[in-house]
Amino acid sequence: MDEDPSRAADPSGPGAPTPPGGFAQGPRSAPGQGDAPWRRADGPAGPAPAPDPDSLWVTGGVLFAGILMLCQGAVAALEGIAALADGDVYGDVGGYLYRISLTGWGWIHLVLGVCVAVTGAALLKGAGWARVAGILVAALNLFAHFLFLPYAPLWSVIVIGLDIFVIWALAAYRDPDPDPDPASATVPR
Repeated sequence: MDEDPSRAADPSGPGAPTPPGGFAQGPRSAPGQGDAPWRRADGPAGPAPAPDPDSLWVTGGVLFAGILMLCQGAVAALEGIAALADGDVYGDVGGYLYRISLTGWGWIHLVLGVCVAVTGAALLKGAGWARVAGILVAALNLFAHFLFLPYAPLWSVIVIGLDIFVIWALAAYRDPDPDPDPASATVPR
């Protein structure tokens, strides 16, 4: 009689008595570790709930993201103009790996600031392309301010946090009534 040694040490095997109250002390699977990866041990896992289009968090988040983008773009453009006009606005950072001249940073902030402001204004007007463009421009702005950290550390961290919120707000929003394809639309009679 060959018996598996790992089974012999397990007191919760198939022939083990059940403790009073029906609570077995054997290993349990954790939530999310059922028989299949899409099935949870504590119940079926359904799709994530769609955001409620009438929720103030969703609609207010997009509105706030548009206002933030408009303001951030204007401030970034002013940052760029300040760097272009006077090189003494930002201090010398020494041997920074991603060192770009202040004139270069001035142009980067000016162009990126105008793009962020225009996208924020389009987002507030409800342009369909503005959500995707807003995510892209906010990601570029986040990346630029990450590289700009040695020049203005506190402001760059604030802008990075605001950009993360903008990306989240624009990515979480789902259009409650997307326009149907005009070719397949029927004409009411």
